Amino acid sequence: MSNNIKARLYVEHDLRAGGKILLEGNQGYYLVNVIRLKAADHILLFNGRQGEWLAEITNIGKGRAVVVVEQIVMAQKPEPDLWYLFAPLKKARIDYMVQKATELGVSLIRPVLTARTNFDRLKEDELRLQAIEAAEQCERFTVPIIEPMIKLTPLLNDWPEDRLLMFCDEEGEGDQNTFPVGRAMDEVAAWQDRPKKWAILIGPEGGFAPEERRLIRSKANVVPVTLGPRILRADTAAIAAIALWQSYAGDWRPED
Repeated sequence: MSNNIKARLYVEHDLRAGGKILLEGNQGYYLVNVIRLKAADHILLFNGRQGEWLAEITNIGKGRAVVVVEQIVMAQKPEPDLWYLFAPLKKARIDYMVQKATELGVSLIRPVLTARTNFDRLKEDELRLQAIEAAEQCERFTVPIIEPMIKLTPLLNDWPEDRLLMFCDEEGEGDQNTFPVGRAMDEVAAWQDRPKKWAILIGPEGGFAPEERRLIRSKANVVPVTLGPRILRADTAAIAAIALWQSYAGDWRPED
């Protein structure tokens, strides 16, 4: 972000040259009371659909600011279609994981209730705010979709046929229909004859219950993978899995 641009904000509005937008609530308070911008200052706006735009503050009020959209700075960028599914952890770690998953480029985030999940109450609006703030700071052009929490069984029973589910299984047990134990992420990502849509499933602390592991492995689109020789905490496993997938199959690769 340019030194002359003091803020970058996500908005729901359509963005076009000459468009006028009122920023209030948390965004207005941030601009006026936290970073103390004034009329004629410039900010960046994005909405996940139309790229990134430069806007000028034209009027400042109490906890609100009016901006006029001036010009597009960068066109919308394509992003990988990767879902992050996780068993909820303690609140501070959930916030952390939503932030990191957003920074790492996932397209959808969904909590999954499992037999060993110890935290079963989540506020979707709070998770979305965490995702928006992370997207604003890391300069990505979209905000991940935040889906409501779902139990593991209905999630698997209604799984889309065109999406593979990467099962980060710390206990192994190779499956002849997919990959045997020990296959690394680069081999999974190289599956060229499979769909390009993926999801990563991370279990709770203590792992999935045996019956849950059997259920997951029984599904046709499930791909068990290993994340190495050590047992990782759930949040560490999530970062490792997403980062490895992005490195081999996502938008971290150099352009061809």
